[in-house]
Amino acid sequence: MRIALFITCVNDLAYPQTGIAVTRILRRLGHTVEFPVTQTCCGQLHANTGYRDEAVPMVRGFADTFDGYDAVVAPSASCTAMIREQYPRLHPAAASVAGRTYELSELLVDVLGVTDVGAAFAQPVTYHPTCHGLRMLRLGDKPLTLLRHVRQIRLVELDDATECCGFGGTFALKNAAVSTAMLADKCARVRETGAAVLAAADNSCLAHIGGGLERARSGVRAMHYAEILAMTGDDA
Repeated sequence: MRIALFITCVNDLAYPQTGIAVTRILRRLGHTVEFPVTQTCCGQLHANTGYRDEAVPMVRGFADTFDGYDAVVAPSASCTAMIREQYPRLHPAAASVAGRTYELSELLVDVLGVTDVGAAFAQPVTYHPTCHGLRMLRLGDKPLTLLRHVRQIRLVELDDATECCGFGGTFALKNAAVSTAMLADKCARVRETGAAVLAAADNSCLAHIGGGLERARSGVRAMHYAEILAMTGDDA
């Protein structure tokens, strides 16, 4: 399968290792992965803050850049939700490519029919289902299914897992006090698990929670689940 990687802004600027992990996983499974260099922001920030007209050129650019691929994969539930939910309304010609754009677990489980990617990771891990993945993409337990097939891993259930971490993009800036309180609750639940690693499908949320965990000197590492799936016995 010829697959294009849409890296997303946050990952490109701060977490390039997540995109590398996605590429390693898919190539290990025998697929061709390409990185179109003309890709830009998906326009989520603009559309979600009322600048819909300003987002349209980005939508058009995405449709042109990723035309012709069998699938587009993004290591971000929020950006994938933007593409699938809002693109057809903002620019109807983008509906086709939007329908072929998947968050990593969707591509692996639903499209490729794979749940075991040959990973090994010998640490206790807990998983936070981010809001866009849970409520817009309805990923369900797909990421957890993939993690359950990782050799040597010990998955620990996170209490109140479906509660928002308080990030929500500009929400954390406009409603800082509420966001901070939500973050404190999430960090407390994570620390109660005793896990060494907190995994999720969005590095934006992981940055928020990971920052709280680091300030509390918890010793818990925030890590995109794709990076766990990319591990093998040699590097775990």
